[in-house]
Amino acid sequence: MKDPFETKPSKAPKASKLLEFDAWIDSSLYDSGFRAREWWESVTIFFRRFRVSGWRRGVVELASEGFTMGTAATIVLVALAIPAFDETQRDWLSQGDYAVTFVDRYGNEIGQRGIIQRDSVAVDELPDHVINAVLATEDRRFFEHFGIDFIGLGRALGENVRANGVVQGGSTLTQQLAKNLFLTNERSMERKIKEAYLALWLEMNLTKKEILQLYLDRAYLGGGTFGIAAAADFYFDKPIKDVTLAEAAMIAGLFKAPGHLAPHINLPAARGRANVVLSNMVDSGFATEGQVLHARLNPATAVDRGGRDSPDYYLDWAFEEVKRVAPRNGPTALVARTTIDLDIQKAAEESLEYHLRQYGSDYGASEGAIVVLENNGAVRAIVGGSDYARSQFNRATRALRQTGSSFKTYVYTAAMEDGFTPDSVVPDAPITWAGWSPQNYNRSFSGNINLTSALVRSINTVPVRLTRDHLSVETVKNMTVAMGVESDLGNHRTMVLGTSGITVLDQATGYGTLANGGYAGMRHGITQLTTHGGEIIYDRQRDAPPPHRVVSEEAVAAMNSILVQIPEWGTARRAALEGIRSGGKTGTTQSYRDGWYVGFTGNYTAAVWFGNDDYSPTRRMTGGSLPAMTWQRLMTYAHQNVELKPIPGVDAPVEVEVASSEDGAAGEDGDRSDRPPVMSSRTTRLLQSINEMFREAPPVALPREPEALSSL
Repeated sequence: MKDPFETKPSKAPKASKLLEFDAWIDSSLYDSGFRAREWWESVTIFFRRFRVSGWRRGVVELASEGFTMGTAATIVLVALAIPAFDETQRDWLSQGDYAVTFVDRYGNEIGQRGIIQRDSVAVDELPDHVINAVLATEDRRFFEHFGIDFIGLGRALGENVRANGVVQGGSTLTQQLAKNLFLTNERSMERKIKEAYLALWLEMNLTKKEILQLYLDRAYLGGGTFGIAAAADFYFDKPIKDVTLAEAAMIAGLFKAPGHLAPHINLPAARGRANVVLSNMVDSGFATEGQVLHARLNPATAVDRGGRDSPDYYLDWAFEEVKRVAPRNGPTALVARTTIDLDIQKAAEESLEYHLRQYGSDYGASEGAIVVLENNGAVRAIVGGSDYARSQFNRATRALRQTGSSFKTYVYTAAMEDGFTPDSVVPDAPITWAGWSPQNYNRSFSGNINLTSALVRSINTVPVRLTRDHLSVETVKNMTVAMGVESDLGNHRTMVLGTSGITVLDQATGYGTLANGGYAGMRHGITQLTTHGGEIIYDRQRDAPPPHRVVSEEAVAAMNSILVQIPEWGTARRAALEGIRSGGKTGTTQSYRDGWYVGFTGNYTAAVWFGNDDYSPTRRMTGGSLPAMTWQRLMTYAHQNVELKPIPGVDAPVEVEVASSEDGAAGEDGDRSDRPPVMSSRTTRLLQSINEMFREAPPVALPREPEALSSL
């Protein structure tokens, strides 16, 4: 029998261990805290020795705040500079070793690109007065600074303050080279920060002699020339080793503004600038007044080049095309036959210049770009800006600008491929897509509307609804890429209203797919590459992949039937061509930063963009204003005396009334006497047949006069 007073085994040992562990934790924490307080008190007592008071404390506080702000500024500067170093990862030092002579579509030489090695004279072989003239003007402390010259910057600031204007620049030669190699001419603090960091990077990776060599060989010096050797040959018809001091001073003066100081354009200005260079040589100690006196009394004179005007923006792009299509490990001294049409190129340049001069200030637009393609894919003209001498940045091929409503063409094309038709009805009503609620331009809605009216009137809600409910962002993106757009579009909802950046060249290419019947892979600028001995190393017809269909005939016909109505009664009435049917689409971005018109006829496709390099808003410039007018002037010229071709999927050309100043042509005075008249192909053929009839008709025998009359 179990004893009722017997107890169970006690659990005290286990409980006591837990209590001991808890006590150890408490005591350890207390002890750690106590020791930490003792340590902090000792640190505080130590630093009390350095405590200052009175005026010294103010100095210390200012220094401390300055250090804090300097650290923060350094972090910001480094963050801004990091993207610039991405450019150093490419093969920036080499130009591909190509030396290319370019000819137009008819075989006429139009320019050269690439460093021709026999013309690249080593710094050690250049005359002293050539080097001294450049350094005295561009960077007289070049061999003393480390890429950024604070002494020179201070001197320039002092001179500018005394002159109450900008008379000296603070950029070193290395900074200028960094800009030429890696950056654009954009005037912004971000660009200056990148330029400074890249200058330091160049100084660490190249010797002073290599930096100077690159600067002398790569700088644009006007007249389509790059480098002092090419400039000496172009302006004075002699090797750089043989130029006189006066000629060297004139070349050195071109680095500042080659377009305005080039001697074949403005000889008095070039001589005035050369005189400044000579004074700089004296001031910097590179020459005495007696040594430069003869050059002052006998200024240089450039040879007559007959007003040669090189299509530089086109050549820059064509040079990249040569490097893309040329066989690897093949010859590098080449002759490239391009697709450029110099008449259309000049017409494009004239139209851009004319409209910027006439209306640029009114609209607050300072830059523009144009690309013209023939509908067989040949690139006939590229205008990358208003002044190549001022900025060599090619806005037609390199600038990514938001496209606005001109992107809707790609959305509608994808919809037509998905089974929609121009008569398909879609609601124009408020819509919200994942928190995004786009509005129409006029802040109103039209209810049910067919796709023709929606695109012609450029309604925003319809392409958004098409993409959200029937297509997808990926579908629209794939269609855009298939049509030849190579720019990075991203993958976001707002893309359907043109928030992605696309180049002018890509816009022309994409619309050209509709103009040529739905084929991609047709854009080209080089038709043939040969050696100077005549050996063909690339022929487009032989070596290029064939075009391929990306848009069906039905979708092309549907889209073109809508686009041709936009110049007739839509947003692009100022782009309408007299007697020639055309199609196209306007585009205007948020805050009016970009204005587009991209359009085509049966013969040509052209994309026109206007805006500002710093992305500042224009004065309510829409795609239907300045871009449409520029397109109209250019295409009017391009279609003179050409056989008009029909637009795929569209009926024969119809008479279209051209918008006048009363239709809101933004200041057009209505006088079209300066624009060449254009006749339709039918009228041209009729006049030619009448002329041929008169030419082939037998001579008419005059009746003999009566004798009575002949005797009078």
